[in-house]
Amino acid sequence: MKHPIFKTGIGQDSHRFDEKKKGDCVVAGVVFEDTPPLDADSDGDVAFHAICNAITSITHEPILGKIAIDLCHKKNIRDSRIYLEKALLSLGNHEIVNVAISIEGKRPMFQKKAREMRQSIADVLKLNIDQIGMTFTTGDALTSFGRGEGLQCFCTIMMMTRL
Repeated sequence: MKHPIFKTGIGQDSHRFDEKKKGDCVVAGVVFEDTPPLDADSDGDVAFHAICNAITSITHEPILGKIAIDLCHKKNIRDSRIYLEKALLSLGNHEIVNVAISIEGKRPMFQKKAREMRQSIADVLKLNIDQIGMTFTTGDALTSFGRGEGLQCFCTIMMMTRL
C-alpha cells in the first residue's frame, strides 16, 4: 500500500505599480483595466509568481530565478502563465491538493473578479476551483502595498506524494 506524504510550500512576490507605463495590471491571469501595470520584466503577475515560488520551495527548481529569466530575456516571453506552466513540469510525482493565496493592496478592487481569478489559477494548475482559496487585504494601509503603491502576494501550496 502506498502511503501519502504531504508537503507544504510557501511563496511570495511583490511589485510596485508603474504609473508611467501603458497597459493594464494582470493578477492571476486576469486583466484589471482600471489599474496601471506592475513594474516588472514580465507581466508582473504577483499571484502566478507567488505560486511559482511556492512550487520552488518544494521542488528546489529555480523557476523565477532561472527559467523565467531565460524565457523573458532570451525569448521575450513575458506571460507569467508560461512560467507557471514550466513550474508544473518540475512537480514530478507531487500532486497539488490545495492552493491558498493572500493578496495585499489598496487597488484594484479584487473582490469583483475573485471567482474569475480563482478559476484562472485552477485552469492553469488543472484543479477544481474549490481547491483554490483567495483572500484580499489592504492591511489598514500600514505598508506601501496597502497605501496603493503596488501589490504583494503570499501563497501556500499543499502537495501530496504517494510512496
